[in-house]
Amino acid sequence: MSVTKRNEADVGYVEIDNPPVNAIGQSVRQGLLEAVRWAEELHLTRVILSGKGRAFAAGADAREFDQAPLEPHLPDVLNAIDESFVPWIAAIDGVALGGGAEVAMACRMRIMSPKSQIGMPEVTLGVIPGAGGTQRLPRLVGLAKALDMISLGKPLKAAQALAAKLTHTVEDDPLEEAYMVNTEELGCIVPTWELPAPEHDASLITKARATIAKKSPQQIAPVQAIDVIEAGLSIPFHEALPIERAAFLELKTGDQARALRHIFFAERAAKMPDSIKAETVALDHIAVVGGGTMGAGIAYALLNAGLRATILETDADGVARAKTNVEALIGAGLKRGLITEERAQGHRDRFVASTDYAQAGDAMLAIEAAFESMDVKKDVFAKLVDALPKDAILASNTSYLDINELVANLSDPSRVVGLHFFAPAHIMKLLEIVRGAQTSDTALATGFALGKKLRKIPVLAGVCDGFIGNRILARYREAADTVFMDGSTPWEVDEAMEMFGYAMGPYEAQDLSGLDIAHANRRRQDATRDPNRRYIPIADRMVELGKLGRKTGAGWYRYPGGNGKVDDPIVADLAIEESHLAKRDRTDYQAEEIKERLLLAMINEAADILDEGIAQNARDIDLVTVFGYGFPRWRGGLMHYADTLGAQAMVTRLRELSQEDPVAWKVSPLLERCADSGTKLADARPRS
Repeated sequence: MSVTKRNEADVGYVEIDNPPVNAIGQSVRQGLLEAVRWAEELHLTRVILSGKGRAFAAGADAREFDQAPLEPHLPDVLNAIDESFVPWIAAIDGVALGGGAEVAMACRMRIMSPKSQIGMPEVTLGVIPGAGGTQRLPRLVGLAKALDMISLGKPLKAAQALAAKLTHTVEDDPLEEAYMVNTEELGCIVPTWELPAPEHDASLITKARATIAKKSPQQIAPVQAIDVIEAGLSIPFHEALPIERAAFLELKTGDQARALRHIFFAERAAKMPDSIKAETVALDHIAVVGGGTMGAGIAYALLNAGLRATILETDADGVARAKTNVEALIGAGLKRGLITEERAQGHRDRFVASTDYAQAGDAMLAIEAAFESMDVKKDVFAKLVDALPKDAILASNTSYLDINELVANLSDPSRVVGLHFFAPAHIMKLLEIVRGAQTSDTALATGFALGKKLRKIPVLAGVCDGFIGNRILARYREAADTVFMDGSTPWEVDEAMEMFGYAMGPYEAQDLSGLDIAHANRRRQDATRDPNRRYIPIADRMVELGKLGRKTGAGWYRYPGGNGKVDDPIVADLAIEESHLAKRDRTDYQAEEIKERLLLAMINEAADILDEGIAQNARDIDLVTVFGYGFPRWRGGLMHYADTLGAQAMVTRLRELSQEDPVAWKVSPLLERCADSGTKLADARPRS
């Protein structure tokens, strides 16, 4: 049963039991409604509601969102709880999110354990609370806090919930405390629906709208949430509920909600393939070679996961730099309240930086984060082979280099796996796990196990230049550079992609990372570049001029005094000059065509990546583009978005573009097959 109930001394104990997170599906709703009638028939003194396992209830069952609503509907269930003459107490141990929080707010009283959380993150799934949350929460915590929690989807920890008066108390054992509540005191608590709505405050509403415009541009649900909250301030509770419900039902079938649900389920499905059966090596001590920004970030992520981390460097200066970098991250964590002083000291106790590889002699996994040079990385691996146990796993954090070439001189290349972290490594959730031609299942299993410990989203990738993400990024930048040279400016390109939903366009992003990094990668590719492929030299000219991005005060933009970016006419002139030298006629590209070209370029490249088996499925490409490269989450990822365009329409347009450049715009065979068969990219698989 999804809901169990028992009666002890006129106290009803109702428990939601729907593993793994007690999602509130139809069977749970039915069980709760039956529990209301059961408690009333027995004239119980109270009902104590809890969740079995690690959650009180983690929200509605999102799998039902693509179906017609099933009775009983949650608003009706919660109204029955809220209006019952038998008072309910929510004993919250774990998370109470979305519908789970709405259930708790319909109870007369809420008691939370210290590590619990409560919140309504519905906007992160493209909807709003649909069972009274937009009306009950303002009555409990006030307008300002309710607007913040609902429109931004931010949950509260137990102490924060207590301060906001969303919970009545915080106790180690909520069930025991609920039993001990004085019956007379419980009877004096007014049901939530009877509480008055807060006064309308136009300034708070305006502030909330401004915050959403900045933090969630183009997203529909947060705006709707504010509208519904505001509407309910001036009408009775039960008149506001149909307004909320109608908005919820409309949103849940919309494109944004479907896209966000797709990413939600894709993220949860990201795991080691069932075909990999091997055991992992021990992960208590991990070596990291290189203490620069990336290596220090990886080490800090390991420390945060409770592991020992040893950074290996080439000289004393490198060791000092590594220690400084890691300490800076510890300090930042303390400043932001992410770690305590006690935990920070634990990080320091488990961290070593040294030039002596023997310091990592018992590490069963080493991650090299050295300079992006094949020779440098081969030398590092040779040293690791000598210093570490013979069955230790060796991982490379390379962004582009060929794993198969990297292991060519090793006696046991099966030990090597690619673990491509994204900067900053302690924050970015994506982890590309790269399988070389001889990578063992043990090495792969170890990579996935580490990803789980670090709470990363693991995606399996094959070997090619740039793997999944950087290969798509390279094509994205190539298409942007072509548009720039042939008739646009960096700021026009950036603006077009920001209008699509990126936080920043390709040129501002490159200014942030540094133009010298991409320049070094182009030089690496010189020997193997297709001579028939058009080459855009503007970025090389930028490097020659010392315009490397933010770190030099000028890149594609100028950064005077560090006070934000401004357009640079010198950069625009470079494109005009190079276009003239190449005898190209410049075109005045509009934002819509800029967006179309860049997106089609990425989609076509991604289709080839899938066709070649570099990615296992379209869902993995969506995860990579959203969590690694800033593709707007509310569009569902690159391939999900592509399916909204349709394969036939994309192939038709790509064929038109191939007339101007048959090499860069060669249509992916996989896209052509999808167009011919009417197959979605979501259902496409690598060619056999």
